[in-house]
Amino acid sequence: MEQKKRETISSLFEIAATLERKWTNDWNTHNTLGFSKTHILLLDFLANEGPKRPSAIAEHLQVTSGGVTVLTTKLLKSGFIEKNQQTVDRRASQIVITEKGQELLEQSRQQIETLVNNMFGMLSYEELATLRTIFTKCLTPKP
Repeated sequence: MEQKKRETISSLFEIAATLERKWTNDWNTHNTLGFSKTHILLLDFLANEGPKRPSAIAEHLQVTSGGVTVLTTKLLKSGFIEKNQQTVDRRASQIVITEKGQELLEQSRQQIETLVNNMFGMLSYEELATLRTIFTKCLTPKP
């Protein structure tokens, strides 16, 4: 890899890390709900996709099965999700969002809107579309 490209990639890595810290700090500053971004993403996934097995949640959120256990424990105790055993295979369970979880998700939308506006509000539609294309390309595995 040529030196100029290597330096630019290194700089992008630093910028991405700084943005992640900034966005996390912004979330923590504006978060009045007491749940992490990942908790809200989990609720959103269940609201949009319906009941899911813990393995599907882990894959979607890109966390370990232990991570799913940690996330779901707090949501279960608070009544925002339920864990249902399947009748066919009692070893398999599915996680489902409750009505209370739907309400929390709705409350979080204002916070998310504020955060997203702070993150991307200064960009034009064209810049956002380009950024989305670039981010998607970065997530696509190399052949």
